[in-house]
Amino acid sequence: MRFSKPAWLLVFALLGLSASSVSTFVHYQLLKDPGFSSFCDVNAAVNCTRAYLSEYGSFLGVPVALGGVIFFALSTILAWIARRSPAAEQREGLIGYIYVLSILALAFVLYLAWASFVKLGTVCVLCLTTYIAVAGLFLVSGSGGGVAISRLLGRLRRDVQAVLKPPALVTALLFLAFATGLVLLFPRHPVDVAQAAQSYPPVTDQERAQLAQWWELQPKVEVPIASDGAKVLIVKFNDYQCPPCRASYYAYSPILEKFIKSGDVKFVLRHFPLETECNTTLKGDLHYSACEAAAAVVMAGPKGTSTALEAWLFAHQGPPPLSRAQIRDAARDVGGVTDYDAQYQKALEAIRPDTTLGGTLGVHSTPTFFINGRRLDQVIQPQFFEALIEFELKRQSGESQTP
Repeated sequence: MRFSKPAWLLVFALLGLSASSVSTFVHYQLLKDPGFSSFCDVNAAVNCTRAYLSEYGSFLGVPVALGGVIFFALSTILAWIARRSPAAEQREGLIGYIYVLSILALAFVLYLAWASFVKLGTVCVLCLTTYIAVAGLFLVSGSGGGVAISRLLGRLRRDVQAVLKPPALVTALLFLAFATGLVLLFPRHPVDVAQAAQSYPPVTDQERAQLAQWWELQPKVEVPIASDGAKVLIVKFNDYQCPPCRASYYAYSPILEKFIKSGDVKFVLRHFPLETECNTTLKGDLHYSACEAAAAVVMAGPKGTSTALEAWLFAHQGPPPLSRAQIRDAARDVGGVTDYDAQYQKALEAIRPDTTLGGTLGVHSTPTFFINGRRLDQVIQPQFFEALIEFELKRQSGESQTP
């Protein structure tokens, strides 16, 4: 059975709609659940989370995935009507509209592909699927001699008038309500993870046993940082422009504070900005002004204001991401750093040993934790993070880790 042009357009539109819908779900979960782990995060090179939570993951405050849902939903409607239309002139017009829309979409996805492959150095499988769908819409709608744009413009007014009459008006209003609702209801900022941490249920005995078995399988390395007599050494490689770092900061801080006060746990923060200006272990930039933010904290250290500045940076992380000017102003107003520009290069030199250590230990994303040398490179729910610390405390005391 030979597919017609409208049928192929419908196939590519549905492919894109499916991929962008899943992308939207993943992006939503990343904002709502600090412990969410996406199925398409394979490693640093194949990672959807890095793409969604980067500055390229949203456009004008709207997640790119959400824009994809709206675009592909409209393309699906146009392709469906074209496929069912008996009039050749109407089919040509609808295909023409898809062609024009796909030109704009293709320009945008080429930019996103450049950002993903070149700037971020990662591949988002779901994003790649939408790129293929857009290219398919463009090639199919423009095949067979292309579309006469002049004729399309000539019939645009007539088609708009037709849309303003029932039953087309009902469809148009429903689509407009659908698109507006998606944009308005989608969260713009990560959930208040400090509050969310309070609502997580306690770890059951079965979960604790499974977690202990998983933890034993995690790779362990020798981290060259003194524990100073603490039973558990926790090292965090951090980026102040990284949303998961923010999530872990709020979710884990009460847990760490409790254990640190007991004297059994030592927590060490190491800078690992995902920006090549101060991190030569990277292939591309992921977070602009990440080096600036880390440098500001380094400068605030001697003044005793680094903790306050760290809290400010996470509280004002965005989106949109913080600019260098905003960070410089915060360093002055919150951290008491009056000569930010003069100290900047010296601060970068202080950061580089941290990034070098991270590279040696195989760190490629943030946050990455090492708990007594065992690696944790994802943000898990707070009660499980606390359980991992308890496992290590019991290990040092020679007790069984499983219930």
